[in-house]
Amino acid sequence: MTSIRLLKMLALGGTMATAVAVPPALAGDSPLAAIDHFVIVYMENRSFDSMFGLFPGANGLANATNAAPQIDRDGKPYAVLPPVIDTNLTPPAPDPRFPKDLPNRPFDIGQYVPMQQKTGDLIHRFYTNQIQIDGGKNDLFVAWSDAKALTMGYYDASNTEQGRLAKAYTLADNFFQGAFGGSFLNHFWLVCACTPRYENPPAALVATFDSSGGLIKDGAVTPDGYAVNTIQSSFQPHDPKITNPALLLPPQSMPTIGDRLSEKGVSWAWYSGGWNDAVVGKADPLFQFHHQPLAYFQQFGDGTAARAEHLKDYVDLEKAIADGALPAVTFYKPIGELNEHPGYSEIAEADEHLAGLMAKLEKSPQWSSTAVIIVPDENGGSWDHVPPPKGDRWGPSTRIPAIIVSTHARKGFVDHTEYDTTSILATLEHRFDLKPLGERDAKVHDLSNAFED
Repeated sequence: MTSIRLLKMLALGGTMATAVAVPPALAGDSPLAAIDHFVIVYMENRSFDSMFGLFPGANGLANATNAAPQIDRDGKPYAVLPPVIDTNLTPPAPDPRFPKDLPNRPFDIGQYVPMQQKTGDLIHRFYTNQIQIDGGKNDLFVAWSDAKALTMGYYDASNTEQGRLAKAYTLADNFFQGAFGGSFLNHFWLVCACTPRYENPPAALVATFDSSGGLIKDGAVTPDGYAVNTIQSSFQPHDPKITNPALLLPPQSMPTIGDRLSEKGVSWAWYSGGWNDAVVGKADPLFQFHHQPLAYFQQFGDGTAARAEHLKDYVDLEKAIADGALPAVTFYKPIGELNEHPGYSEIAEADEHLAGLMAKLEKSPQWSSTAVIIVPDENGGSWDHVPPPKGDRWGPSTRIPAIIVSTHARKGFVDHTEYDTTSILATLEHRFDLKPLGERDAKVHDLSNAFED
């Protein structure tokens, strides 16, 4: 198919300053000027329609009635959706909780699997995601999903903590994941607006294509040496079962948002659930090594002062909130059990954890100058009816929900501005007068429209 042939083209294709707690003043009358502390909560793997498709006033499922039906790999519309596959089973098999003949349209997962239970996972990889999008028709999600019909499922998030926050503050309904594919690459785009390099990787890691551009074998690395699918860092922490160093990504040296902030003397930290245990070799079974993007960079490598200063555990975040000592920029990555990832996280438990975090933040003495941005890293293989905007080789990709919470955020507002993951970087760059990391964050809209003037 044309979408598959396109893949061949797609495939080729310092010293840290002493950080200060109080950021510099923002010149002019930007609505960002009142924000001294940003907290970015990076959740997992939900498309917009799969969580907020029923949200009042949003571009949701009510606007998807004319969306292209899902087609099989021969280009024929499904009469009914193929059965939902539970990828948690060994081997994967049809999930008996779902009907085997669901109509070829979105369906409510909550009728069959409540938010207090897990579903199977869904494939979410760099090349697969592009095939599923099929030039913007979004009609190959089922055909190229290992979970089949599950990709068309949605939950009604109205009564979750995220739903409460979205109703009370700002929900962005035109926000797209920064890069095609999964968590690995989208975490890089959050911190550096870049795709990592792996020069001369082992052949086993490299994706291969046939003469017409069809994907023969997927891989972590493109034929021209970019790492796009999951590969762990050569620095700690990584899975101790990986004993061949060639199967780990070599140190990266590109500038990150952390470097930009440190150059300006702006305090920041990346907090991760389970970090302390992971770095001493006692990682929780659901600690995700590839969700730690800064651990791939040599400036934050093993034993560096910058690592000790900026890469921390969730317990450190709790203390910082309680002490009124939040840095100007906080990134928080929940541990796997609490990040909403299909397959190993329950939405209800993750949402309860988020509610606890928000309660702590709202009681903080810094709350009046804080903005919280809650967003998944990517769609996790779930369908969305809105085609991604045209971008570059790496993205943007599928639409995801973003919630902006602050005493300075617009209240009860659905923001239709076009954003992607690099809009978070642009927001920080504009607030703290930082040099852009790349072309995307230099041109994208920042989140100013979500705040009161």
